[in-house]
Amino acid sequence: MLLFLVGGAFGGNRGVSPIPSEKGVFPLDHMHLCDQAEGEYLNCLKTSGHQSEKCRHFSKLYLKWRMEK
Repeated sequence: MLLFLVGGAFGGNRGVSPIPSEKGVFPLDHMHLCDQAEGEYLNCLKTSGHQSEKCRHFSKLYLKWRMEK
């Protein structure tokens, strides 16, 4: 009996190059346009003991910034 695994991590096919939507929603920020928003979020995480729920507003601002840029 042969058993074939269909799909890979996150639903992708094994042995097939991922299409852009499987790589991530946003392209990398090569121009560093979002560094300030990212820094504010990371600083909040550090000061809150990495409790992400306390930094949710910074996370939303960062994602909004990424979508706009």
